Amino acid sequence: MDAAVVGSGPNGLAAAVTLARAGLRVAVYEAAGTVGGGLRGADLFGSGVVHDICSAVHPMGMSSPFFREFGLAARVDMLRPEVSYAHPLDGGRAALAWHDLDATCAGLGRDGARWRRLMEPLLAHGDDLAGLLLSDLRRPPGLRAAPALAGRVLLHGTRLGPRSFRDEEARALLAGAAAHLTGPLPSLPGAAVGLLLATLAHGPGWPVPRGGSRSIAEALAADIRAHGGVLHTGRKITDLRELAGVRVVLLDVSPTALAALAGDRLPGGYARALRRYRYGPSAGKADFLVSEPIPWSAPGTGRAVTVHLGGTAAEVFRQETANARGTAGERPFVLVVDPAVADPERARPGLRPVWAYAHLPHGSARDPLPLVRAAIERYAPGFTGTVVAERGMSGADYARYNPNYVGGDIATGAIGLRQSVFRPVARWDPYRTPLPGVYLCSAATPPGPGVHGMCGLLAARTALRREFGLPLPPLGRAGAGADGPGGAGAG
Repeated sequence: MDAAVVGSGPNGLAAAVTLARAGLRVAVYEAAGTVGGGLRGADLFGSGVVHDICSAVHPMGMSSPFFREFGLAARVDMLRPEVSYAHPLDGGRAALAWHDLDATCAGLGRDGARWRRLMEPLLAHGDDLAGLLLSDLRRPPGLRAAPALAGRVLLHGTRLGPRSFRDEEARALLAGAAAHLTGPLPSLPGAAVGLLLATLAHGPGWPVPRGGSRSIAEALAADIRAHGGVLHTGRKITDLRELAGVRVVLLDVSPTALAALAGDRLPGGYARALRRYRYGPSAGKADFLVSEPIPWSAPGTGRAVTVHLGGTAAEVFRQETANARGTAGERPFVLVVDPAVADPERARPGLRPVWAYAHLPHGSARDPLPLVRAAIERYAPGFTGTVVAERGMSGADYARYNPNYVGGDIATGAIGLRQSVFRPVARWDPYRTPLPGVYLCSAATPPGPGVHGMCGLLAARTALRREFGLPLPPLGRAGAGADGPGGAGAG
């Protein structure tokens, strides 16, 4: 066997796709019974309705250089709602990020012109912006977007950012996008994430895959098999010595798991650096089976698949910062997804799935269900009466479900300014470990969390060059994708 990939999350699958297409013999080892990691789905309540277990909405699915070259949109039907995301406020108000920028600006009233000035220069360099922020951050492509991005990050990464808007709607619209960071706010990394996600809302959109996120995992797995790769499920690797004889090993695992797999074979300095790696707040997951669409009070909110619940920008910043410091609150930031808004086939007569995350302190064992129900009821009175069945997973539960989610941290590491770049340790090549032929390809490497496949692609690129003297192969169905074989993370 030329290469083994341990872990079949989106990055592990992206790495395996890349290696298999380069002509290598590849095996993927997954401890769970199905591949996909954060892309898995299941019928949780025996109703015939599929619930996404981790990720549900994929803003980067259409913009990631890996997925663009892979041709994801030609393999999976990515369904884009007309409202990318909504942010309700008290008093029956809501800010709506329409896919159409003009509609968004019209809805923001006297802040419409300000939102347009914020977004238009970024939209003009949308592909470059995604290429820049979804790179290894050492030799980034897409530098044409840097001038437009830099000043905006410096402004909105501070308390001055919200003052650039007059009303709470526009402030909340950007703050909710930044809160996907799951870290202290405002911050420079939070501003970069928020601006990228807000730009994508008006560009390729925030789509859901038809049939759920597992459709993406199935497309990646099918491509691996089509190029001679083998996927082993229910096969847990506990020691790297189990893969002796394999020329290259790529690990889609957390730094904690890397240390456990390597044992005492890691050099002392690298092992100490891994122990210093910081994990972030946890996600408390709530899954609901409901009898009807969520009864949002604010007009237009029900046209969005994704809804951010956290109140004003000041409230979002305060609670996200408290979470990062380990302080729980009664009104956490909550992301809600109603996938049947864009994919009606996800529903059955009188039954539809609702997905939600509550941001909670690291390692939280708190049941998220009461918190999420209260957050939804605040903006959709009567929601509880529509619930047919429900399931809660605390951050501690998530850590048991997936070892990569240390302490319930689904981002596989805190996103501070330094750790955004130097993940998992301060090295020029963050993917290569000190062990010969062993590479890390998880979200603990740049560019970090999200379903974009870039950590896997970039680690595979390094391994191909160093171990086999091979370039990146074409990833599209019929040869090179639109960007060419060097376009995905080139530079």
